[in-house]
Amino acid sequence: MGYVGSANRVFFKANLNEMIKMRSGKILLLLLCLNVVAYGVIGASQTCPADLSSDCNDSGEWEGEFFPDIPKIKYEGPSSKNPLSFKWYNAEEEILGKKMKDWMRFSVAFWHTFRGTGGDPFGAATKFWPWEDGTNSLAMAKRRMRANFEFINKLGVDKWCFHDRDIAPEGNTLEESNANLDEMVALAKELQGSKIHPLWGTAQLFVHPRFMHGAATSPEVAVFAYAAAQVKKAMEVTHYLGGENYVFWGGREGYQTLLNTDMGRELDHLARFLQAAVAHKKKIGFNGTLLIEPKPQEPTKHQYDWDAATSANFLRKYDLLDEFKLNIECNHATLSGHSCHHELETARINGLLGNIDANTGDPQIGWDTDQFLTDIGEATLVMLSVIRNGGLAPGGFNFDAKLRRESTDVEDLFIAHISGMDTLARGLRNAAKLIEDGSLGELVRKRYQSFDSEIGQQIEAGKADFDFLEKKAMEWGEPKVPSAKQELAEMFFQSAL
Repeated sequence: MGYVGSANRVFFKANLNEMIKMRSGKILLLLLCLNVVAYGVIGASQTCPADLSSDCNDSGEWEGEFFPDIPKIKYEGPSSKNPLSFKWYNAEEEILGKKMKDWMRFSVAFWHTFRGTGGDPFGAATKFWPWEDGTNSLAMAKRRMRANFEFINKLGVDKWCFHDRDIAPEGNTLEESNANLDEMVALAKELQGSKIHPLWGTAQLFVHPRFMHGAATSPEVAVFAYAAAQVKKAMEVTHYLGGENYVFWGGREGYQTLLNTDMGRELDHLARFLQAAVAHKKKIGFNGTLLIEPKPQEPTKHQYDWDAATSANFLRKYDLLDEFKLNIECNHATLSGHSCHHELETARINGLLGNIDANTGDPQIGWDTDQFLTDIGEATLVMLSVIRNGGLAPGGFNFDAKLRRESTDVEDLFIAHISGMDTLARGLRNAAKLIEDGSLGELVRKRYQSFDSEIGQQIEAGKADFDFLEKKAMEWGEPKVPSAKQELAEMFFQSAL
């Protein structure tokens, strides 16, 4: 998430003062007008355009639609050339005995869709949505929230995800921040009605300087307490809004160097923090699933939830396996040196697959680019894991993905989500074909069929000791090792795409 800074204001004020000294009359008036226009384009978000009959006053109200040129997105089938339609995602269609919408459970990520600016480490914001006024006020937050729900309704999904500080501005005190959040949550409750609710909520514990050393793993006890208070509030509002899950992403829960880090103590503190979160969840009657989101590094050199296996080991060590599942993000899998399919399978076989952040990264770029997933092959592998898992409910697919920096039209928000939804829908259809055809499954079964023998079953049951196995090895002689048929497996897979 990015925020408009003050550097541009200083730049333009300096130029303005210089122009006042150098120009007068009509020339000065012309330059002032040009300066105002430039500031609107470069330094802050555009104000509401008059041609939408809009009212950008302090109340935050917006008269009319935020997306007046965008109809409700409908399924038109693979032959459609309409970019504002689904070609593969047909919500009510049944695949393997379950409706597409129930396999997917799509969610819109508030921070990327409505707080993303297009800024990156090397460039300023490029996106200035017409409803933005360049402030981080409550009035602006309310306008943004209304845009969020119009977008959700037109896209045809019924879930959204949020960080506390994305939807409500941070105040000067924790009490003020909580009051701002309460006001925004009241509006969200009104706007979502009975059909829409959060897939999950979370607390943003990584942007503010107080969290520079971490939150739950900070060496400062006051920061640990502040983070606990923030999570307490975020969990409560997620519960109030009907959220089905609550996520912990340890963006700064890690280290830059072990020279100044007591890693054992920090991991113990993180565990105590999560144990307290479990206790509070039960205290308030929140039945949602608690999720940990693995990521290896960035912004820290090393984050403690490196990947699915590391996270599972942490939960096992601190007796939290029964209280948490994992939120797997495909781009984070890439950063950890794994495929998304690997991470999903690691979570699944450990009984920990809870939710998926549906995005991808660019293999030629070394950071977390959060792109919409458009690779049909990867989507098919993702959906194979989801099907094997029996679905994701109460989890789902959250579009933790953002527009490319160069995509600046409002309709691009819809096109990106439509493309991501269609890609996963194609993946579901392909995975169903693979399962129904059975060739790939039979290849895998035959590869392990020796363990279906009596001795193989003894091994899998833990009833074969080394003495017994040594005797069998001498009896059988040199093993005959069959082909793995990798190319045939790949052929079966490609034939389904």
